[in-house]
Amino acid sequence: MRHGPPGRGSDEKPKNVKNSMLELLRYLKPWYKLIIISLIFSLVGTFLTIIAPDKLADLTNNISDGLQTGIDMDLIIKSILIILAIYISANLVTCAASYIMITVMQKLAWSMRTSISQKINRLPLKFFDKTTVGDVLSRITNDVDTISSALNSSITTLVQAVVQFVGVTIIMFATSGRLALTAIGSSILGFVLMFFIVARSRKYFRRQQQNLGDMNGHVEEMYSGHNIVRAYGAIGQSKAEFDRINDNLYDSAWKSQFFGGLLMPLMGFVGSLGYVAVCVVGAALTMDGSISFGTVVAFISYVKLFTNPLSQISQAVNSLMSAGAAGERVFGFLGEKEMPDDSGCTEHIDHVRGKVEFEHVRFGYDEDKPVINDFSADIEPGQKVAIVGYTGAGKTTMVNLLMRFYELWSGQIKIDGVPVSEMRRSDVRAMFGMVLQDTWLFDGTYRENIAYGKEGVTDEQIEAACKLVGMDRYIRILPKGYDTELNDRSSLSAGQRQLLTIARAMVENAPMIILDEATSSVDTRTEILVQNAMDRLTRGRTSFVIAHRLSTIRDADLILVMDKGDVVESGTHKELLEKGGLYKELYTSQFEVSEEAE
Repeated sequence: MRHGPPGRGSDEKPKNVKNSMLELLRYLKPWYKLIIISLIFSLVGTFLTIIAPDKLADLTNNISDGLQTGIDMDLIIKSILIILAIYISANLVTCAASYIMITVMQKLAWSMRTSISQKINRLPLKFFDKTTVGDVLSRITNDVDTISSALNSSITTLVQAVVQFVGVTIIMFATSGRLALTAIGSSILGFVLMFFIVARSRKYFRRQQQNLGDMNGHVEEMYSGHNIVRAYGAIGQSKAEFDRINDNLYDSAWKSQFFGGLLMPLMGFVGSLGYVAVCVVGAALTMDGSISFGTVVAFISYVKLFTNPLSQISQAVNSLMSAGAAGERVFGFLGEKEMPDDSGCTEHIDHVRGKVEFEHVRFGYDEDKPVINDFSADIEPGQKVAIVGYTGAGKTTMVNLLMRFYELWSGQIKIDGVPVSEMRRSDVRAMFGMVLQDTWLFDGTYRENIAYGKEGVTDEQIEAACKLVGMDRYIRILPKGYDTELNDRSSLSAGQRQLLTIARAMVENAPMIILDEATSSVDTRTEILVQNAMDRLTRGRTSFVIAHRLSTIRDADLILVMDKGDVVESGTHKELLEKGGLYKELYTSQFEVSEEAE
């Protein structure tokens, strides 16, 4: 059964590794029972490993004594079987602990990816305006994998190492206090150096994860815009930026791995030093009869069991630092401010007529820079409304507000007399079919792309929509027709991609339509075909058309002319030309540009 923590909507983000580790502990709560069982198995395995040298000492003493009085083979065989049983049992329970922990960590990774995916759907578009796609992808892939693998290798190891360290220390003092002090004294230096290295390397692990996100963001951006980079001769500039990020990543990764890599050889040196010290002191104590030879043999094993936990602890701490740095980014993302909860919005329109009212709408993307100052307009059901104006006038912003992609500063937008703020966002967006200037197609068949987001679409509806936009003949000559796979390698022109998105809007059959520069990527001949199809699509529906080609909106029922966030003119094409204002200026300027181009 898959579990996951409740949804998060807090604005508070983890500010350091300590906070992110606390977040991880809270996130692991659904699997506490399994983790406890795994730790119990680990403790049992550690306990068996600790008592094994004591049994080995008994075996050594029995053999040593038998050399003088005669070897008792039954006793020797019994001791060997006991030692084998202890080691086999220790390995079995350790394997069981690892199996459980691996299962828990994979569930943790699954849950985190699910939470991030759900979080993406709850974030406002404003977040994506300032965050690269590659950085978000890096959190889903690299950071989550880092957390999962690091915790998987560190939690059990850390508990085993600590218990083994404490247990071996107790047994060493119980066996021989002087040898115990010898072994511990040689390891104090290792402890001091380990904590010094950990303190120095923490910041580099954090930088490494951040730089990795920057790298992914840059590569994704350059790859998606590769043609533009080449066309504008910006390869050198792109490479320079890549080299800068790559150098930063190299520097932080090298330093984090260098300091982390020092821990293992350092602990190895401490272990070797402990061996030498125990052998020298043990030999002296054996010669004066203070301890037996079996005790020295046991202590050599104890030194290994004592220094190994130090190496394991250092390695586990190293992994935890990586997990903590990755956790900062994951929980920072999960803590981003979400769109306001609309579960309390109970208004619903069963039969949408399409009357839309903008009442003194005011909005801006930045708090101190309004884009829409005081927008008001009334659109009657079934009207075709064109929104025109210079670039930056606020045309697309109005559509974004209508779809509730952003929340208003003030004023309100009503559909059939109901404010959109009192309806769920999903209900508002279900009222609209959209065709945007930027086309979006996913890996799948032509049929799946056209029917995207709409259930129960028949083949006849898909084919009819493609016929209207002129894509049916092209699709039918493909090897598998409508079942042909469509991906980035498909040889589709920008115009053909746009036609497919238009066909998708037709299949959606929503009560209202939004067309944002829907014919910008098609040639003049295709534009006529698409325009006829759009006329059929918008017939009887309230439609909003954003267009720079003013020749395509001459038949609009209402044209709203925007300038600097306000509606400065409104009326039909003929009325606005007669006024001789901004619309006429825009309209005539297009013909002047066309004549100059010829």
